[in-house]
Amino acid sequence: MHHPRVSIIIPAHNEGQAIGLVLAEIPAGYVQEVVVVDNNSSDNTSEAAAAGGATVLHEPRPGYGHACLAGMAYVFGKPQSDWPDIVVFLDGDHSDYPEQLPELLAPLLRGEADMVIGSRALGERERGSLLPQQRFGNWLAARLLRIRYGGHVTDLGPFRAILAPALLALHMEDKTYGWTVEMQVKAYREGLRTVEVPVRYRRRIGTSKVSGTVRGTVGAGYKILWTIFRYW
Repeated sequence: MHHPRVSIIIPAHNEGQAIGLVLAEIPAGYVQEVVVVDNNSSDNTSEAAAAGGATVLHEPRPGYGHACLAGMAYVFGKPQSDWPDIVVFLDGDHSDYPEQLPELLAPLLRGEADMVIGSRALGERERGSLLPQQRFGNWLAARLLRIRYGGHVTDLGPFRAILAPALLALHMEDKTYGWTVEMQVKAYREGLRTVEVPVRYRRRIGTSKVSGTVRGTVGAGYKILWTIFRYW
């Protein structure tokens, strides 16, 4: 794959302050299309994303998975000749470093992997970027995945890249917090070659809709564990 077609899907709920920065930091020349899925925002997320050159979709049903599925439906709803070769998922809150995209793509382009997870656990993290409950939740989920499937699993990082045929083969279903772990569990079950690369992580712009509230933290933790044991 010397010149792969890459599509980036960015779920975004009330990320008007951050999304323009995210789009500006995506390296030029790597991406065919950036799709921002406005997930029922009440701010200027859509306008800021359009100003940054993204294709903007609207998904009124709240939920990270709903937004990701809407993005997939769009990129794979085109004629097959226009489908991407690789799909990248990236958060819209400016906590990830989009300039590390070439590092995520490298194992795919070398034919060494079907899916690449950007591991925050292996990379450098800004102080306060991962709250204690996030660190514990990621540690527990990663440990359970190692116990069940083996391999080197350290994180459920949202910054990830996957070959398009592999993504379609996973038949993703989750509508909310279980999206990332569902992808990893199904990838292991399907025997996909999954590797991690270290990525940097910083404090997000604005308040997290998940870890920033007790309800979000409990809900996300429950859904992640439920998803892991559902496929156990």
